[in-house]
Amino acid sequence: MSVTDPHFDVAVIGAGPAGMSAAATAAGHGLRVVLIDSGRQLGGQYFRHPAPGLTAPWLSKLRHGWSHFEQLAARIEASLRIDVLFEHQVWAIEPGFTVRTDRGPIAAANVVLATGSYERVVPFPGWDLPGVVTAGGAQALLKGNLVLPGQRVVVAGTGPLLLPVAAGLSVAGAKVLGLFEANPLRGYAKHPIPLLTNPSKLLEAADYARRFVGNRVPVRSGFIVIEAQGADSLEAVVVARPDGTGRRRIPCDALAIGYGLAPQIDLGLTLGCDHTLLADGTVALRVDTDQRTSIPDFYAVGETAGIAGVQTSIAEGAIAGLVIAGDRTGLKALRRRRDRQRTLADVIRTQHPIPPAWRDHLTPDTVVCRCEEVPAGAITEAVEHLGATDTRTVKLLTRAGMGWCQGRVCGYAIACLAGGGTPTDLLAAAKRPLARPVPLGVLAGQDQRNN
Repeated sequence: MSVTDPHFDVAVIGAGPAGMSAAATAAGHGLRVVLIDSGRQLGGQYFRHPAPGLTAPWLSKLRHGWSHFEQLAARIEASLRIDVLFEHQVWAIEPGFTVRTDRGPIAAANVVLATGSYERVVPFPGWDLPGVVTAGGAQALLKGNLVLPGQRVVVAGTGPLLLPVAAGLSVAGAKVLGLFEANPLRGYAKHPIPLLTNPSKLLEAADYARRFVGNRVPVRSGFIVIEAQGADSLEAVVVARPDGTGRRRIPCDALAIGYGLAPQIDLGLTLGCDHTLLADGTVALRVDTDQRTSIPDFYAVGETAGIAGVQTSIAEGAIAGLVIAGDRTGLKALRRRRDRQRTLADVIRTQHPIPPAWRDHLTPDTVVCRCEEVPAGAITEAVEHLGATDTRTVKLLTRAGMGWCQGRVCGYAIACLAGGGTPTDLLAAAKRPLARPVPLGVLAGQDQRNN
């Protein structure tokens, strides 16, 4: 594949709902497409599924919107214009475009970024105990491996992801001892129009409520986890209101916790794409009505433009595919659908912020950066006694955020503890020079090619 004479018309990075939709649409209009993903199968995190032959009687109940996956997968697998590259880690994109992967460069005239999101978590005493997993991690174990994180599970945090996680664990046989949403839910009553114009979401919420009643899953709002307790593994969690009142200890062997999702946009930021700060403190790529970023011929779809759900991701992938192909047919209807869904997503963001009170429950020895084992006390010392005033300085003084995950897990917490969570600190937590860890051999080979 020549980097000076692009071999592909379109490179789609990410084989989740948005990327599958973009690839299928572009190829359906005669373009040559390469679909790149670090995983081993189509579907991404949302349509994660077990390997062939691995099954369970309750598996079909976890597959929400599965018909959409089957339709997209069939279009991709039947197309002679799509090259699907699994287990390819994209670590950088250069103008032009050259997509740098751990298996060599790929050239394309257009790029669609559909890299999805990663979970936001905040530290609390005991969060590094075995048995404490992210909400998405629990869902991935269940969908991809048909494995429960435990038998007696607490689900906590904030945001819509908690609903399918709690429902899925319950269906698979776990005893869900409670779903604890950090924010009060009465604020939705102030936004009736976005809810009424997305009736499928109302029906979905009603279905979850029915399932929780049927499976006797207690649902409580306005509570956060302030401590996980145990000797060698999780034995109990302590929940309370953000101000510390209403404490309750719940014996359990697993905790699935998550505070929403953050767009995975480091590839776009490094390339120079404009960004926007959303109401929940996440950073997304700024796009126009055709999903174009500020870089010509570079598109962002789905969660890279802000978390808005699977239907939005599929619609935006189709929009980008049509625009690249030069076909305006059907764009107006797709845009209307996307805009309606994104209006609701904006409301959801305002209703599910991370309560700032999580910081009040940290102890000096609470680990914040698990990769580098940096406790909260070290960050406090860097800020209060060593003069650190931003995330970068805290990283240099403590190594917080410099480990394998490059701040994807701890970046938000470090930004809040270092500078109060200013837009500059939040952007610093989202931007990385290399999007993935790269073997030195790959970089050395790249340097030789440049010479």
